[in-house]
Amino acid sequence: MVFRLLPTKGANGQMKSVPTIVKVTAAIIVRDGKILIAQRHPTDRMAGLWEFPGGKVEAGETPEACLRRELKEELAIDVRIGEALGISVYHYDHISIRLMAYQAFWKRGSIKLSTHRDYRWVNPDQLDLYAFTPADLPFVNKLSRGELELK
Repeated sequence: MVFRLLPTKGANGQMKSVPTIVKVTAAIIVRDGKILIAQRHPTDRMAGLWEFPGGKVEAGETPEACLRRELKEELAIDVRIGEALGISVYHYDHISIRLMAYQAFWKRGSIKLSTHRDYRWVNPDQLDLYAFTPADLPFVNKLSRGELELK
C-alpha cells in the first residue's frame, strides 16, 4: 500500500515545492496473537497518540537495521526483522514521511520504555479503539480487518 504526495499548484499557478520525505520504519510485532503498540510521550509531537514502534532511518542505514537499532534504544528489546508489510506516505504540517512497516519477531529483552509513555499488547480487532498517528492508520485498518497476513 502506498499513499503518494502529488505536487500541487499555488494560487499563482506555480507548482508548490514538495517537502523532503523522511524515511521512517515501523515494527509490527506479534506475540501470542497480540500486536505491540506504543503511546507517544507527552512532550512529543502528536503526544498521546499510539503508533507501531520504530523511527527515522539514518544516513547509510537500511530500514531493517534502523528497526533493530530503534527497538533496542526505545524499548530495550532485540528483534529479528521479517517481511516488509507496506509503505504509507503521509504529509504532516511539520514533516512528510515515508513509513515502511515490517513484521518483526521478538528475540529477547524485557520492555523498558525510554521514549514512549506506555505500551500495550492488543488483539488486531482492538486496534481501532486506539487513536493512532495518521501515518500508521493504513496499517491499523488492514490489521483490524485481517488484510495483512502475519506469521
